[in-house]
Amino acid sequence: MNLESKPTKHLEGEVICPGDKSISQRILIIGSLLNYDMEIDGFLDAYDPNSTLSALNKIGASITKNNNTVTLSKRAHSFIDASEILDLGNSGTGIRLMLGLVSGLGISANFKGDSSLSKRPMSRVIDPLREMGALIESNDGKLPINVSKSNIINSYSYKLPVASAQVKSCLLLAAIASKNQINLVEPKITRDHTERMIEHFGGIINYGDDLKKGNIELDYCELKPKGNYRVVGDFSSASFIIVATLISSDSEVLIKNVGLNETRCGLLKVLQMMGAEIQIIQSKEVCNEKVGDILVKSSNLHGIEVPNSIIPNIIDEIPILSIAAIFAKGETIIKNASELKVKESDRLSAISNGLDQLNISHELFDDGLSIHGNNNILNTSQIIDSYGDHRIAMSFLIAGIRTKDGLAVKNCENIKTSFPSFKDIMNSIGMKIDEKN
Repeated sequence: MNLESKPTKHLEGEVICPGDKSISQRILIIGSLLNYDMEIDGFLDAYDPNSTLSALNKIGASITKNNNTVTLSKRAHSFIDASEILDLGNSGTGIRLMLGLVSGLGISANFKGDSSLSKRPMSRVIDPLREMGALIESNDGKLPINVSKSNIINSYSYKLPVASAQVKSCLLLAAIASKNQINLVEPKITRDHTERMIEHFGGIINYGDDLKKGNIELDYCELKPKGNYRVVGDFSSASFIIVATLISSDSEVLIKNVGLNETRCGLLKVLQMMGAEIQIIQSKEVCNEKVGDILVKSSNLHGIEVPNSIIPNIIDEIPILSIAAIFAKGETIIKNASELKVKESDRLSAISNGLDQLNISHELFDDGLSIHGNNNILNTSQIIDSYGDHRIAMSFLIAGIRTKDGLAVKNCENIKTSFPSFKDIMNSIGMKIDEKN
């Protein structure tokens, strides 16, 4: 599916942010472990969470879905060996978290994914899981992967070589599922949805102080079921609406129900450093996650050097940040972001190739980009290749706002993995995105 974004004069309106993809997948897994009747509201009905839901049902969970509402039913039996291959599609979060769960449960399962997921590195979870006692076979550290019945050791300690919330969450879930303690140390603080959810259900986690930064100690205890859980809005999805509003003229948009977890919304700080006019209103806490409404207005942005310390918390937002940088006065420098090379695509190369098509002056580094912005209207007849990556596709479609004749992006089907209502929401506030033959 190819999409085309036409130039837009201004954006205005009020939208409700779709449910968080990461939280939707985590509550399915942890909710299934609780084995209690539970209703989940605000679930993101998209390809990635749905593939995790399907995989869980194939190992004995009892989950039903009606659009954005999910029901988990208490079951009389334990989890079972998977009789079918568990296909996680394009979901890196789903595969890594499910590997931890299955290893901890001590059941057997075979895993596969689509062509993109099959290229992504899984040794980062396979190696520590093996040290914990998991019996895992893989295709040279990639999918397909087979997990056999395993016995996970107690009091495992591991220092993560790379800052990764998926690796951290995988190992925490393996410990919880096997009823064991674990101690982890992450080099930089990453998104903490798993820890917050564990604590929401009564789990005990101790964190390091200034002398032991990044230290996470999970003491096993029985989690306490609750009758319902509400998924807050996905900040990563909101980021596209935010940047679209900032680069449009005479625009103002209110985005409601946005998750404002401090380990996720670093892009707000970066954009404000660039001169963005953004206001958070009506902030509150829902299921141990901070949530609020974001008011965004058109802004004159300027380039900055993005602080290294914030990179792990904006890694998914760097593609859309790059679009903001195109229309910022001066140079924007992004470094220490080599993790982008092992996402759904090599996002550094994908961004660079798209910038080339738009005739934007930039430099590509091994770990980042330097983008020389301007305030001009883009004039190109080139078609941008998304490389089947949802965040690349959506980012360059946002850039179409500031073009002379519009901007076409090919291979946009994967938008449905994380933000299936993207086109409808963006068009509701004034964008003009349609399918292109």
